[in-house]
Formats: sequence, structure tokens, C-alpha cells
Amino acid sequence: MRKALPLAVTAACGVAMLGTALPATASETEGSGGDAAMLSVLHGVPDTTVDVFVNGERTLDDFAPGDLAGPLELPAGDYEIAVTASDAQDDSEPVIGPVNVTLDGGVNYTAAAHLDAEGQPTATAFVNDTSALDAGNGRLVVRHVAAAPAVDVWANGEVAVPGLANPDEQSLDLPAGTIEAAVSVAGESDPVLGPADVEVTEGAATIVYAWGSAEDGSLALATQTVEGMHSAPGGVPTGNTQVPAEGQGLWWAAGGGALLLAAAGAVTALRRRTSVRA
Repeated sequence: MRKALPLAVTAACGVAMLGTALPATASETEGSGGDAAMLSVLHGVPDTTVDVFVNGERTLDDFAPGDLAGPLELPAGDYEIAVTASDAQDDSEPVIGPVNVTLDGGVNYTAAAHLDAEGQPTATAFVNDTSALDAGNGRLVVRHVAAAPAVDVWANGEVAVPGLANPDEQSLDLPAGTIEAAVSVAGESDPVLGPADVEVTEGAATIVYAWGSAEDGSLALATQTVEGMHSAPGGVPTGNTQVPAEGQGLWWAAGGGALLLAAAGAVTALRRRTSVRA
């Protein structure tokens, strides 16, 4: 459901935290004709509620950790964005910015304000792949934006993603179906999570974010869904999903959220017995 522009523009607060313009390369947004940008934003910094000013006007009040705004359709162009403490009178004393950002037409963005691997606030701009999926396929994307060590992600008994670290992402187009997924500490074979069944949905991208901090117990899960990537049916695959062994990604998908939530305890225990950067 699309909302009015003033609320839509507030989603750019995550972009402002980058301090730079968004990436120039991206997939075209379905139905946009290249004239508008699609923007979502994830607030993944624990214990930090903010207000956001766009072009001098307060457009978001009390934007809270864990909130995901959008997707909203915005005119392509330049915006001046400032982030202030919650309930500031105006944007004259911003904690971030003001920053000038450019949104390119025909691009689908998600901006995530989050913690880096050392637990310091940062932000990352992601471009959402909206290219059409083959009939019967779904897209699974994982984005590691948590203050937590790297992990290996397993699919059907094989490592699908080795050493996934903050702020990396991986994407995999798969036949719709069920995958047995597990998670281990990077370089180890014993699972710390799973195995558990994960469902891949036909014609959509499920984007899963791990955010927060394992060390302080705030690790959490946020899920974004991008739909409308169906192709004309040409035969829908059935049976178990086969996962390529190289260059492909898999994460905790919708239905596998319990894996990530359980990770907080496992990763915290890991930090106590390994030399992980604070």
C-alpha cells in the first residue's frame, strides 16, 4: 500500500546515514518505467529512536529500532536529509547530516541503518533485484547487518554460503520448494542452528535481515518481501530443491526465523571462547 510522499520520503533516513549517494547500478523496478525510485528502509540500530527531517520538514517522528518503512515510490531527484534526536524542535542540531542524497529513477533500494561487525552504528544501501524469475522459482536473499561473527550457511547438507560476514548479502534463485537449512560457525561443520526446513516461495523475493547485537542480546530478525516477479508458466519444478554448490547464497528464510533468534545464545557463547573483535 502506497502512502503520501511526506511519509514516503522519511524512509530515506537510512540513506542519509550513509553520508554518500546510493549506488548507481541497479535493476529496474517493475512498472516504474524508470521514472521513479522505490525505497524501503530498515532501522536496525538498537536503543536509538530518532526523528527525520527531509528538506527542512519533520517527516518521521520517533522512528524506532526494528521498524521497516516502505516500499514507497518517490520521484527521482535530490533530497536533503537530517537525522535528529527524538522530539527535537527542528533540524538545526542534527546528530547525522544534513546530507544530500540522490535517488535514481527505476531503481529499487533498501537502506539499512545498523551496527557493523564491531558494534558501531553504520548504514548500508542495498539494491533489490527485481528481475523476473523463471516460472516456478523464488528468490532468497540474506543480509548480515548484525554485530556478530561470520557464519557458514548449509543447504541440503552442503555449504551454500561460506563465511558470510557483516555487511554482506547473498542471493539465490531456486525452484519453489523446501530446503533443509543449517548454520555453523564459519569454518566448522557442527551446526549451531538447525537443521530446519525453509520454504522458497514462487514468484517473490524473501529478504531476511539479521540485525542487532549478539553480545548485548539484542539480535533480532526482520523480513522484507518483494513480490510480482512471476514469469509465464512453462512447467513448474516439483520435488526437492537442488542447490548449486558454488557462488550461491542461502539464509534463514521466512519460516526459519527461529534459527536466527536462537543464534543470539550460540554466538554469545562463541564470543566467550574465540577472539572475536569487540
